[in-house]
Amino acid sequence: MTHTGYSRERSVALQAVREATALCRAVQAQITPDILSKKDRSPVTVADFGSQALVCRAIREAFPDDPIIAEEDSAALRENPAILDQVVSHVAAQRPGVDAETVRAWIDYGGAQDYSERFWTLDPIDGTKGFLRREQYAIALALIVGGEVQVAVLACPNLPPTPDAEETGVVYVAVRGQGAFRVPLDGDGEPMPVRTSDLRVPAHARFCESVEAGHTSHNDAAEVAARLGITADPVRLDSQAKYAVVARGEADIYMRLPTRPGYVEKIWDHAAGSLVVTEAGGRVTDIHGKPLAFDQGWGLQQNRGVIVTNGPLHDQVIAALKAVGVQ
Repeated sequence: MTHTGYSRERSVALQAVREATALCRAVQAQITPDILSKKDRSPVTVADFGSQALVCRAIREAFPDDPIIAEEDSAALRENPAILDQVVSHVAAQRPGVDAETVRAWIDYGGAQDYSERFWTLDPIDGTKGFLRREQYAIALALIVGGEVQVAVLACPNLPPTPDAEETGVVYVAVRGQGAFRVPLDGDGEPMPVRTSDLRVPAHARFCESVEAGHTSHNDAAEVAARLGITADPVRLDSQAKYAVVARGEADIYMRLPTRPGYVEKIWDHAAGSLVVTEAGGRVTDIHGKPLAFDQGWGLQQNRGVIVTNGPLHDQVIAALKAVGVQ
């Protein structure tokens, strides 16, 4: 595969994700305790569709021949005009003058399903429950060429750029072969390289996992941790922010373990984060140690679960999974 540098793709993707983040922050700022008490999911629905519209518009405009495999389609909005009106209003705050037909068309630019030699994949809001709780969520965009992730942009609007920072909001950017970097979510700033930890003793490891038990088997994770001698409680946070904290050395292991037979992971949940971690020095495989296969269309049909580590601990984690019978 010819190495092109992908500088234009990186620039377009970063700007698109920043624009989508502005929309998501505006929507999240309107979430009140009353909305949460009613378990009203409409804010995250509005942000999800609005984010996808903005990112897909930017990608289609810059790279009109590139398919996009994204999480949403606009069919549900045709049956819910009140939600559609809110989506259009928030998109118009970023792109004045748009109408409902245009916004629906932008959303549906993300309607590809099948593998192509070159395509993008987008999760417009990864971590919907985290978004509603005003906790962690991410906007994850990746370019896949020849079955490998080549460019990744992972925005974490509620994650501090460093563990001790008072402000929140950071974007992780990676291009294959060029390393992983964090850049400010707002405005300009020098890219700062990020690296995974060099920890080699499993008992000292810190691991993170999904907040929602439906996304990963907490019981299996606890067995693996015990096998490795890890005594620290897991850090639970939503979204591909887990990839980010491993990439920057704040955690050493992230396990997304199967919860039911036949479940297929979606590529938009892992593409961006996986490149950020590997370019930071880590490793990403499935539970059997196989590389993630991004050449199957929308799903990781050739894989089972996802294991993310700092690198040196990876083989020991895979061995522990086998020893406790995780299949």
